[in-house]
Amino acid sequence: MAKQFPAMEDTHQHFIASQKIFFTGSGALGARTNISPRPTEHLHVLDPNHVAYLDLTGSGSETAAHVRAYGPVTLMFCAFDGPPSILRLYGKGRVAFRGSSDYAGFLDRFYGGVELLGARQVVSLAIDLVQTSCGYGVPLFAYAGERPVLARWAEAKGEAGLRAYRAEKNAVSLDGLPTGFREP
Repeated sequence: MAKQFPAMEDTHQHFIASQKIFFTGSGALGARTNISPRPTEHLHVLDPNHVAYLDLTGSGSETAAHVRAYGPVTLMFCAFDGPPSILRLYGKGRVAFRGSSDYAGFLDRFYGGVELLGARQVVSLAIDLVQTSCGYGVPLFAYAGERPVLARWAEAKGEAGLRAYRAEKNAVSLDGLPTGFREP
């Protein structure tokens, strides 16, 4: 049975900390719904009603476009090992782009002020609902490790190549919605 909570409890935060992957779901009126996998290594619990993650350069920036269009954001965590469980965080998203004071503050707090190569923005979620469910249908998977491909790709591009790539691929969504992305 699904259970709902107004904020994350300690058990929810421990569950999140033990996962290796989460999924970001977002949408906007008239646009396609987007679901993207993310590594939990860049997700940080700020308090019981706020989480944020460092978002690395990718082929699109759907979440930023949907947040800009005032669409809701959901983060979903599934237990792929251990006891079955699903945890969803529902709320209002916000994006802090490279060069902004919020972005710099996030880097200071969680990365010693050092920007990872390929980082493009911080996505945060003001949580208005936490929901848990059984997860009985989630299959078991063994964690084999992180893929080094994205980091190698960013290194090969270099800062100038990443800037050009983001300018080409991250300015608008798949449906033509503006993301608000800008380079500092």
